[in-house]
Amino acid sequence: MKVITSIADAVASVGQLLGVSDWKQIDQKRINAFADVAEDHQWIHVDVGRAAAESPYGAPIVNGFLTLALIPVLCQQTYSVENRKMGINYGLNKVRFPAPVPVGSRVRVRSDLLAAEKVADGVVDLTIRNTVELDGSDKPAAVADMITRVLF
Repeated sequence: MKVITSIADAVASVGQLLGVSDWKQIDQKRINAFADVAEDHQWIHVDVGRAAAESPYGAPIVNGFLTLALIPVLCQQTYSVENRKMGINYGLNKVRFPAPVPVGSRVRVRSDLLAAEKVADGVVDLTIRNTVELDGSDKPAAVADMITRVLF
């Protein structure tokens, strides 16, 4: 896990791997709860019987946006920013979902610092490529270039 302590430290860390999280298993209960919150009850996610019978994956798959939503919690294991007043989610530059995540799968995140841009005194935007790796797959479940604005 990379610890960033200042804007200068962030700038010096550009191009580096920040860290890799532990694996997290995604069960049907989590998929159903996310479907309720997001109002996304597409059968491919929540209908276990139909997904087993009709889906090319043979089981329900995780909502892409649930995979994306897990990135911040997984990133708590890949990097931290000390001495900050606050950090905010500033947005995403690019998101892709190259591989489906079947229910019961394990995912983890690999975080690479792509850019650290000072936007004001004491303020830096960190652009971090988060690759959500899927256990047993050559393709990632998701790749998301996220921007975190950090105020020191």
